[in-house]
Amino acid sequence: MRIVIAEDLALLREGLIRILRANGFEVVEAVDNGAALIRALMTHRPDVAIVDVRLPPTFTDEGLRSAVEARRQIPGLPILVLSQYVEQIYARELMSDRAGAVGYLLKDRVTDVGQFIDNVRQVAAGSTVMDPDVVSALLTHRAADPKLLKLSPREHEVLALMAQGRSNAAIATRIFVTEKTVSKHSYNIFNKLGLKPSEDDNRRILAVLAYLQS
Repeated sequence: MRIVIAEDLALLREGLIRILRANGFEVVEAVDNGAALIRALMTHRPDVAIVDVRLPPTFTDEGLRSAVEARRQIPGLPILVLSQYVEQIYARELMSDRAGAVGYLLKDRVTDVGQFIDNVRQVAAGSTVMDPDVVSALLTHRAADPKLLKLSPREHEVLALMAQGRSNAAIATRIFVTEKTVSKHSYNIFNKLGLKPSEDDNRRILAVLAYLQS
């Protein structure tokens, strides 16, 4: 699997390269600014791009904007964004693109190497991955919504796990119930939120995140 990395901090950039190569990935290029990121993506057309939100020259959302711009020219390019903090506006921008697989993780998650590698593979395979803290922030943003108030505590828990990109089987293992029970909770969640149910994991995640961001 071929990967392009964009990270301006040399220490973290080298750390990402070592982690990924040690787990069988091919890092075809690692850059430290937005312009170089676009060039690298257009040149290599990787299986996934791992991108820091804040890159030179602006140190605001240069990384995100460069990745989204590249995806206009490479439809469906999977993008995994790394951020130092929970920044809801960037999560919403990334999700609103709707042009391919996406992930949004806090940089702290990289220290859990096994989970990070799983997340990279999920995004490369076309799935959506959202950091638990980002999901919590989105839920908090919509806390007063009367539809969310209809959800039971267990349904809130399932909703958060669903939005993180977890399958029914993974959710069942996490909360110690059967897959059938998770399916029932999922159906109730979609019904209460007024969303069309879906058996496709990625589509249902996108539907839930679209609702949380509205």
